Amino acid sequence: MVRTPLTPEERARGERLGRLLREAREDRSMVAVAASAGISAETLRKIETGRAPTPAFFTVAALAGALGLSMDELLAHCAAGPADGATRPGPQEQEAPPTLLPLPLTA
Repeated sequence: MVRTPLTPEERARGERLGRLLREAREDRSMVAVAASAGISAETLRKIETGRAPTPAFFTVAALAGALGLSMDELLAHCAAGPADGATRPGPQEQEAPPTLLPLPLTA
C-alpha cells in the first residue's frame, strides 16, 4: 500500500502535537508516560519529534489521558492554523459555516 505524502500543514500539526506532549510530560520520563498510555516509548518518541505526525486517534487519546490533557486542549493547540504561524482567529472573527441548503436550479 502506497501512502500519500503529508502536506506541510499536516507536518506542522504533527510538530505542534509533539511540542504539546513534550511540554505536558514535564519532568516525567518518556518510558513512564508511554507505559501509562499503553504505547511503546519509541512510538512516543516518534510522535514528540514529529517523525510520526499523524498518530492514530486512540494513541493520541491514551496519551492525553496519561498526561491529564483534554481532547479539547489538544484540538485547540494542534488544529491547523494559518500557514504563516499567525494566531488563529477568535470565534467572533471566524467566517460563518456554509449553509447546506440546496441551490436553486437556474438555466
